[in-house]
Amino acid sequence: MQFNWSIDGSIVGLYILLSLVVGIIIRKYVKNVNDFLVAGRNVDLHVGIASLAATEFGIITCMAAAQLGYKYGFAGATVGLIMTIVMFTVGKTGFCIEPLRKAGVVTIPEFFEHKFGKKVRWAAGVVIVLGGLLNMGVFLRTGGEFLVAVAGLKPEYLEITMTILLLVVALYTILGGMLSVLVTDYMQFILMSVGLVLTTCTIFYQVGWDTLFDTAISHYGAGGINPFVNPNLGWQYVLYTALVLTATVLTWQTMVSRVLSAKDANVAKKMYTRTSLFYIVRSLIPVMWGVAALAFVSLESVGGKPIQAMPTMLSVVIPTGIIGLLVAAMLAADMSTNSSYLLGWASVIYNDVLIIFHKNKWSERKSIAVNRILVALIGVFLLFYGLWYPLKSDLWIYMTLTATIYSVAVSTLLISACYFKKANNWGAYATIVVGALTPLSYLVAQQIPSLEPIAVKIGPYYSGIAAFVFAWIAMIVGSLLKNALRK
Repeated sequence: MQFNWSIDGSIVGLYILLSLVVGIIIRKYVKNVNDFLVAGRNVDLHVGIASLAATEFGIITCMAAAQLGYKYGFAGATVGLIMTIVMFTVGKTGFCIEPLRKAGVVTIPEFFEHKFGKKVRWAAGVVIVLGGLLNMGVFLRTGGEFLVAVAGLKPEYLEITMTILLLVVALYTILGGMLSVLVTDYMQFILMSVGLVLTTCTIFYQVGWDTLFDTAISHYGAGGINPFVNPNLGWQYVLYTALVLTATVLTWQTMVSRVLSAKDANVAKKMYTRTSLFYIVRSLIPVMWGVAALAFVSLESVGGKPIQAMPTMLSVVIPTGIIGLLVAAMLAADMSTNSSYLLGWASVIYNDVLIIFHKNKWSERKSIAVNRILVALIGVFLLFYGLWYPLKSDLWIYMTLTATIYSVAVSTLLISACYFKKANNWGAYATIVVGALTPLSYLVAQQIPSLEPIAVKIGPYYSGIAAFVFAWIAMIVGSLLKNALRK
């Protein structure tokens, strides 16, 4: 183990302390609920880019991508390439995000009220919260497992590590809301960039670029580079990934919250185009770490768990001092992700699910207090969920399937609200039900022994593709049926 508690531990501790101080300082600038949830809609381009990049790279993302690299070679970086293309295209055209920002809403379900009515807004809010919380449910455990492995902690300290992570993040999010998140995101982006560059250069020095490619080819052949010829991926994986990432770019609350916090629609569009290239880096670096782990770590040495290979490799390859910066950088990235997610789901609960209780009734002070309580309650849920939920598939697959619980339906609703004139609330209800039940049924089937063979036969990729197809069928049929009955 290279982690030294007096040197590396001090680097990590100093960063955590700095984050808490920022949260306390920023608190005095939170005057109303708009400040808390969307930073007063005054985020400029450079802060928005740093915040968006920091939010979308956490330990969970790194572990998921590294697992893909370990299991599929460089073909696992397909995610980053597709994400970059989608992000740039949406930013350049303003597809959906431009009308969304111009509407001046706080959340996507609020936007739906104008097209589909209040009940659809509420139903969309419920689905978003359900999918979002399930998606985030494994963040704490995964982050804890990474830190335990890299820092050489005993496995029994995992739960304590998870709890400390949650307390730090929740505290500064509760204190300063989106303002705290934006400021700490900026700090975290800088630290994350330094940590990733130093770690990657060290791996290049220790392993070598040629060795990385040779390792991928020797284990997986051409499929270690090309996902279409990889027997465990194929065209269905590429199509599924493209659909999921398109829906994510359009509807993922933590990303859209930056759009809604931007000064105007043009700034929002530029955030997307200029951040798009980062997503290649976000994917390729941890995938490369996963391939490096394939050269160093056998599957048997990590108990048959590919997800543990990358942090195990880092713990012995990265020297003292640099590993402290790496842990601080990864912790910073994780704190940024978790804080944005806590605030994102709390904002939907407050703004859309609880709207029937507070619209034009609660004072600004009470609204801010309720949002702070929601952040705390979500944190408690995530802590307990993360302790017991057993993953039955790749981390990336779990993340995308839980995301589709809401992103399938909500992306269909968003596109329809913007561009499908015949769309109505019948189509919206049908889309929400079908879009949520398809991936949710697959996740449940994975956990039931009698249904697990069926789930394995269908596979996550076909299940995910079917969810998108069924959701659009539901929207079109439901909307046209209501229009036909009106005549």
